[in-house]
Amino acid sequence: MSWKTKWRSFYYQGAPEPADPALEKGKVALLIIDVQNTYLKRPDPDTLTDAELARYHAWTPFHDRMHETVIPNSQKLLQAFRARGLDVLYARIAALRTDGRDRSLSQKKPGWNDLLLPKDEWDSQIIDALAPEKDEIVVTKTTDSALTGTNLRLVLGNLGITHVVCAGIFTDQCVASTVRSLADESFDVIIAEDACAAGSTELHEREIEIMNMIYASVMSSDELIAYLPE
Repeated sequence: MSWKTKWRSFYYQGAPEPADPALEKGKVALLIIDVQNTYLKRPDPDTLTDAELARYHAWTPFHDRMHETVIPNSQKLLQAFRARGLDVLYARIAALRTDGRDRSLSQKKPGWNDLLLPKDEWDSQIIDALAPEKDEIVVTKTTDSALTGTNLRLVLGNLGITHVVCAGIFTDQCVASTVRSLADESFDVIIAEDACAAGSTELHEREIEIMNMIYASVMSSDELIAYLPE
């Protein structure tokens, strides 16, 4: 099954197949979202309480997907874009103040999302395996959407970008918010499904299905790379 018929939601059952994307050099960019140190670090399980250990094991499938699938495919995408001289950009969550008062409400509500990530600390940096090179652009956001909280819309416009390939985490949160914002601003969005992850496989697949065909085209990394201009 190709990307044209996979990941279809209720709304798009029986709909015509989408056309091949027309990707032009200078008009397509890769955007890697929030693949930061804080999300990949893990505590020593021997130091955890029973409740903490249960939570640790619940997150193991996410970490397995990141190391076995998402990071390798993101590296493949980076290599393909860089080799062709195509634009690569990054977005990351980070507070501009050390006390985090500049964060949006969604980034400081009690619970899992309530992370204080000052911009200069190790936790907020992009992981070494996907680190930016040379003058690749990195935007710092205090919102879920990489467009809402930064000048990314202006930057993409100035670069002449019409198509944005999105990868990163979390599929159902910052990736989804960014994809929707890009689509609302009339960018043509492609999601590299195997370069994204949510906290669980169920959440990832559900959100991919919801976004497919209305907000973005969903492809594998290999399918996307086959469309890239040389």
